[in-house]
Amino acid sequence: MAKTIAFVFPGQGSQQVGMLADLAEHYPLITDTFKEASDALGYDLWALVQQGPAEELNRTEKTQPALLTASIALWRLWRAEGGAAPALLAGHSLGEYSALVAADVLPLADAVRLVEKRGQLMQAAVPAGEGAMAAILGLDDDAVIEGCRQASDAGVVEAVNFNTPGQVVIAGATAAVDRAIEVLKAAGAKRAMPLPVSVPSHCSLMREAADELAAYMDGLTLSDASIPVVQNVTAKAEQSVATLKPNLLEQLYRPVLWSQSVAELVNQGVTETIECGPGKVLTGLNKRIDSNLELSALGSLAAFQERLGSDS
Repeated sequence: MAKTIAFVFPGQGSQQVGMLADLAEHYPLITDTFKEASDALGYDLWALVQQGPAEELNRTEKTQPALLTASIALWRLWRAEGGAAPALLAGHSLGEYSALVAADVLPLADAVRLVEKRGQLMQAAVPAGEGAMAAILGLDDDAVIEGCRQASDAGVVEAVNFNTPGQVVIAGATAAVDRAIEVLKAAGAKRAMPLPVSVPSHCSLMREAADELAAYMDGLTLSDASIPVVQNVTAKAEQSVATLKPNLLEQLYRPVLWSQSVAELVNQGVTETIECGPGKVLTGLNKRIDSNLELSALGSLAAFQERLGSDS
């Protein structure tokens, strides 16, 4: 039976100093893509990615362009080397922007400036120390949602990433997240771990940032997608820019439905997901969502060449 492939693009947390160095040694297209992004941003993004320091790369307004560019460099390389075209695309959080560049919704130069602005607005929306996120393991989605409701007297706290069955991330005001951790541990969570982030992504505290991002996006030209993209907020495949754009803005303050998105890929006939970015975070999640999926990742030279050669 012929494979039906979906490409999936990772979000923040997959970055690391030195990413894609081995690929860049063999394929100039990697550094060419970073130069294109650097020219748009006004600083040497490849130097930051290769030399760090990690503290600078991990600043959200730097992380977002770096990861998007890494993913698009791999995407371009895959296509240039004759890799099969996917039937569908999806990206986790920031990764949705990478998916939209791959689908020709907006060019790389506009996209890196857009996600830089997104990172700046997210950080400005909630001052450092006032927001938090935590991963909750071992409870079903409804139990986590209920725990957040019980803790909401301490402030905004919401379930924001439905990553796999039994793995949900919560976000909100620091005091409310701390309270929700207590409530969810008492409800039977196997683990409830604060995450090392400075921004409570995908919760309602980001609504003001979304309004400002909408104003910035109004100055950009977006096109219909050449490949359908399963979006985070609906877990549905979309191609019309009239739908893609508002969903992308809502993603800033609404949950990432990753588990549901992968289920939709499978429902659409996908038999393999290929992770197009550094690391294997989504590959691990997808394995837990549907054990029947074939899984590949392209983030190293060996992995890229192995997957590329498997179809020949």
